Amino acid sequence: MKHLDIVVTGKVQGVYFRATVKAVADQLGVKGFALNQPDGSVYIAAEGDDFALSSLLEFCDEGPERAEVENVTSTEGEIQGFKDFVVRKKLK
Repeated sequence: MKHLDIVVTGKVQGVYFRATVKAVADQLGVKGFALNQPDGSVYIAAEGDDFALSSLLEFCDEGPERAEVENVTSTEGEIQGFKDFVVRKKLK
């Protein structure tokens, strides 16, 4: 189990990116959240096993149909112990 902080840039807001990431995360058993950032990027906090996280990162490289992903960065962080994956409107 590990934690990744993921930032996706490009045309990733207003294209159902967060909702689609949630659906993929739910299928993979990844826990965490997705959040739109003021700069137009999407921030994802994700926790899961190596296979699930690498699969989620692969999805982030493509995004949903209407997205135009320019860049995906990920850094490992501390486990937060999320119980599920949610789409957040703002950072709590």
